[in-house]
Amino acid sequence: MLIGEVARRSGVSARMLRHYESLGLVRPTGRTGSGYREYSDENIRRIFHIESLRSLGLSLSDVGRALGDPGFAPAELVDDLVRRTRDRIAAETELLTRLRRIGAAEPSGWEDVLQIVALLQGLGSKSAGTRQRAALSAAEEASVPVEALVEAVLNESEPNVAGALRWALAQSGEDGAALLAEGLGSSSAEVRERAVRSLAEIAGDEATALLRDALGHPDGVVRGYAALALGERGVADAVPVLVDMVVEGMNDTDAADALSALAGDPVSADRIAAGLVGRLVRGPVEAAARRRLTQALGDVPGDTASRALVDLARDEDRAVALTATYLLGLRDGV
Repeated sequence: MLIGEVARRSGVSARMLRHYESLGLVRPTGRTGSGYREYSDENIRRIFHIESLRSLGLSLSDVGRALGDPGFAPAELVDDLVRRTRDRIAAETELLTRLRRIGAAEPSGWEDVLQIVALLQGLGSKSAGTRQRAALSAAEEASVPVEALVEAVLNESEPNVAGALRWALAQSGEDGAALLAEGLGSSSAEVRERAVRSLAEIAGDEATALLRDALGHPDGVVRGYAALALGERGVADAVPVLVDMVVEGMNDTDAADALSALAGDPVSADRIAAGLVGRLVRGPVEAAARRRLTQALGDVPGDTASRALVDLARDEDRAVALTATYLLGLRDGV
């Protein structure tokens, strides 16, 4: 079979077939009287073998080794191909993500594209200072995709940079709220905390609704940050979690402050007082927790809290009794 017919049947160009011959991969069985290359059926099979191995990503050098060495073991080479393919896919995926983000920003010209690329590179820099400057710049650039800010804040471990990223996200409105909510489902406790802290700084009804949902999260840290944020927003649904935080000593001072702020509403004040008293009388509570509950009651107005403090002033725990007595004095203006 002549080279032209081989090229048509195999899909390999005549030029590539000649290249294979120069590398010693396929040697035609002979030539015609006119000097044309002739290929045997064995040559054709070898060409298909070469193309099959090339389809796996092997170089022509590796193909030559594989076909020329009867003792060639493919396992190590295949493992290397797997690694290289994974690296290539990761690089291509990263590029695709960057291109999508640039497209989502709807740049009006190449200057906009270059600016977005510079900010995205800054957010991914190994330098904390560079990341922080990029975050602060991003807050001023409406063209920066919010998705990039969310990804950056969920991966950021440096406190100052994380703070700048949370601020930048807050400036972008509620666009990132749903993406941050996805971060609450992460298997990483650090990522979940970063997600809820960022969500807590975003204003608006959507963020508030997502924080309400987070009150039932299995992670106590997530519940705590959500409750504190909701307390600042005047959402009474946060009361049970805030009371739990006082009992458990987890950000208990902030939790007590949030309860005090919520207690500005008379209906909420009675609910909060009842919740605090309920934890005092519901089974055994360690001494430190009882003192924290007593202190929290002191900042809650209303008769329910006052009556509870009167009872606590006679408590057998001297520290609790003294604390209650002192708080009653403050309430009475003494």
